[in-house]
Amino acid sequence: MNKGLIHFVHGKESGPAGAKIAALAAVAWQQGWDVASLDYTHTADPALRLEQLRKACSVLDRPLLLVGSSMGGWVAAEASAWLDAHGVFLLAPAVYMPDYPTQAPALLATHAEIVHGWDDDLIPCEHAIRYARLRGCTLHLVQGDHRLNHRIPLLRELFGAFLSRCSASA
Repeated sequence: MNKGLIHFVHGKESGPAGAKIAALAAVAWQQGWDVASLDYTHTADPALRLEQLRKACSVLDRPLLLVGSSMGGWVAAEASAWLDAHGVFLLAPAVYMPDYPTQAPALLATHAEIVHGWDDDLIPCEHAIRYARLRGCTLHLVQGDHRLNHRIPLLRELFGAFLSRCSASA
């Protein structure tokens, strides 16, 4: 039985089939979720990426989860308010970053979690701490850098638990 759709939103310099997305998509399929991963490589403008995601999800009739990394985390958080997302899972989200349309995007979802590396040299972990406190969501601070590629087994574990919580209340 299909539980709903998970939209993955990749970061500024990655793509729709990156290592993290592939690993988390496998967890999603195992738990009965459909997966989509749009290609945003044509633009580095977060507002254009947001509009692309909004259009792709405009007529969904099933639970939606958004998963975003870095710039994709900003897009997923901002989109959650427009798309009535049931859950949002963010990896090193680009919050409180200059030149973004909003510094602390709205995060409207029943379930919201952030994973951020202590050693992130692009988006300081203090940004995630401040944002998680503001939006009242769960924050996992882990040993790792911005990409979190060396933490994929842990990401799979955290994401699996997140999906279980989302499934229980969907």
